[in-house]
Amino acid sequence: MAPIRRGAPRAAKKLAIHARLGTDDEQRKVKVITDQHVIDKPSPVEEFPMRQWSLRLVLLDEDGNERPADVFTKVVYNLHPTFENPTQTFTKPPFICSNEGWGEFEIGIDLYTTEKTKLAPIIHDLNFQQEKYEVTHTVVFKNPSQALQERLRETGPLPSDEERPKKKGLVSKKGAQKYDYEKIAEALEKLEEEDLLRVIQLINENKGPETYIRSDVEAGEFSIDLYTMPDALTTKLWEHLTKKGLVA
Repeated sequence: MAPIRRGAPRAAKKLAIHARLGTDDEQRKVKVITDQHVIDKPSPVEEFPMRQWSLRLVLLDEDGNERPADVFTKVVYNLHPTFENPTQTFTKPPFICSNEGWGEFEIGIDLYTTEKTKLAPIIHDLNFQQEKYEVTHTVVFKNPSQALQERLRETGPLPSDEERPKKKGLVSKKGAQKYDYEKIAEALEKLEEEDLLRVIQLINENKGPETYIRSDVEAGEFSIDLYTMPDALTTKLWEHLTKKGLVA
């Protein structure tokens, strides 16, 4: 049976800015744990008994230990369309999805790192061969924000950690920086849309030739690597955020 792809109607796009300290994609392993057993309820198909089943997600660290999957803000399970509620959303780890039914099918699992940003879906095979089974999937975080990078570091170092000090000017910038880049990253993601437009204009007007910027108009997202900003832009950005009371 083909994976189910159902979602809510599209909402109006809201602009978002993501500040990053690096431009590398990162990978992590997500384990999907399935538990299922037969229950004493009548089944619409005689040869297939009714079952209670549940799915939950955990993240694996570099040593293979299970850790809370708190890098995700929400997880959406796309069930078979015959379910009364085929699109089920959960916002707290371990994102347990529990249901009753008699049939096996494939489930599309959407993993979100922000309200709008989701990873490539996991396709999970729900089957009743074992009462408990685990399947590990590799997921890719494309250009994760600074806040997301910090959460990812809780399960292991990032490849960019070793590469970043080699970048031109970065060692001196980190060693004797006048401003706190992590505070800037956090503050930018708190701005309302009107302020975001002003900040994007400020960045575009003062960026340097090495400033890394990625603009995804369709998704309504604007990304910048803070460590590639010239000093003049960093100063103006800090002053703007200070006036807004977001940094000090």
